[in-house]
Amino acid sequence: MRAANLYPHSGSSGDWAHLELGIVDAYTVELRDEGRHGFELPADQIRATAEENVDGLLALIQNSLYYTQNNSAIPDFYQMGPSTLKIPNALFKENRRRICDRLSEKNVPPKSVIFLEGGRQETEYDSDRDTEFQQESYFMWMFGVMEADFAGAVDVDTCTSYLFMPRYPESYAVWMGDLKTPDFFRARYGVDLVFYYDEINATFTALQPSLLLRLSGVNIYSGANFSTPSVEGIIPDDIPLNDAILYPEMAELRSIKTEEEMKVMRYVNQISCEAHKEVMKMMGPGKMEYEGESTFRHYIYMKEGMRFMGYTAICASGENSAILHYGHAGEPNDRMVREGDMLLFDVGGEYAGYTADITVSWPASGTFTDNQKFVYNTCLKANRAVIEVMKPGMTWFDMNRLCEVTILEEFMKEGLLVNGTLDEMIEAGIDDLFFPHGMTHYIGLDVHDAATTRNSSLVTLQQGMVVTVEPGVYFPDILLDAAYKDPEQSKFLNWDRIAGFRGMGGVRIEDVVAVTETGAELLSHDLPRTVEEIEEFLKEWKD
Repeated sequence: MRAANLYPHSGSSGDWAHLELGIVDAYTVELRDEGRHGFELPADQIRATAEENVDGLLALIQNSLYYTQNNSAIPDFYQMGPSTLKIPNALFKENRRRICDRLSEKNVPPKSVIFLEGGRQETEYDSDRDTEFQQESYFMWMFGVMEADFAGAVDVDTCTSYLFMPRYPESYAVWMGDLKTPDFFRARYGVDLVFYYDEINATFTALQPSLLLRLSGVNIYSGANFSTPSVEGIIPDDIPLNDAILYPEMAELRSIKTEEEMKVMRYVNQISCEAHKEVMKMMGPGKMEYEGESTFRHYIYMKEGMRFMGYTAICASGENSAILHYGHAGEPNDRMVREGDMLLFDVGGEYAGYTADITVSWPASGTFTDNQKFVYNTCLKANRAVIEVMKPGMTWFDMNRLCEVTILEEFMKEGLLVNGTLDEMIEAGIDDLFFPHGMTHYIGLDVHDAATTRNSSLVTLQQGMVVTVEPGVYFPDILLDAAYKDPEQSKFLNWDRIAGFRGMGGVRIEDVVAVTETGAELLSHDLPRTVEEIEEFLKEWKD
């Protein structure tokens, strides 16, 4: 057998160092990854691909290696495809250890056990059509399970982990695929023991925990109560229950990301940045807003296996860009873009539950007008001012106030605001007219991620937090019309100057930022952000 080494092209992806290539016969080529994995490919396929381009050959080899690895053994990681991020089970094992350590510090009784229910596969209304399943976020954080209808438990003393899987009939294999075994899921998700769901009672009878800890609490963003799983008929009746301890501890831990979680957050933000740039390339006058949404969805799924978006896409043009949560069923991104419009696209991809939340604003024509440039630069100045000073110990209140002050000072310099001091204008609520939403929120497994409080005076930045920085500058008619009639606000507003901005909608510049030991890491960094960068980027692709 003749052999040669193939080294990846400098621009290719993959974590392998080199492949050994051997000629088996006139028809077959064998490739071996540093002696660890081998597979065979038809020689004519290698030859045809190599003649077309080197990167194509390397992609063929990498794809074959990926499928050889993943079909020869049960993977102990999550990965959608060969070019997508590999997420090890260690991420979720570390989260289980963190919550066990936290509960031990809180002196929960010995032999306490956590019990969680995963998400259920539901059908739409009264039909038999399945909804697209996405795992419940707390269960995902703890176990990383992608399938529906699981439950899980963790012994706090030992961190021993249990999964309880649904028991499907044999007919399941015809309609839904292979019937996986408990041994499969034990290897796939790296837990200690796997039983069927109908064996929960027998398992807990054997365990005899002193206390069963369940999730129960109120989401700080939605105000909705977490649905505490019923254990009637599932758990032995004599086991004491506690619904107060677990929720705040898990919520607080979710607000601090581990290094493995940070890798996922960097990845999903990088791919979302790339998708935003694809949208910027193709949008312009005459395009429908939903064409931009479609382009984003297509890119993240086709290129990187991101099946879901992190939230409803906001793809706004013109006056729609002043509607903060545009894109819902009543406003479904259905306006045609016009010459002179500003575009505001607030869209983020999701991978293994972790999401990005990025907003990009740019002129449909490719060139900013003077008014658009002023509004954009004001918003960007506020964004960068906050990111530059972020570090552990800074409060959300300080971040919000810096953002508000920066915007109002620029408005005063431009002559949109008159006849008063900065403090007087803030007291009158002038900042809320042009910036009527919060400047930051937690982000992770939910776009508005779990935590114990969103009170800006109480939240202090800590290393490992991941938050958004999202100043906006808008000219919403409904708020300006009300301000015109309010003498306490109207006296500060130069209505002649403001008239030139009405109808343009608004600008939002939203980034995802991780708090480091000494400052901040911008995760959504791969975007043209200054006026000059945007115009140059658009010129390059429009010409």
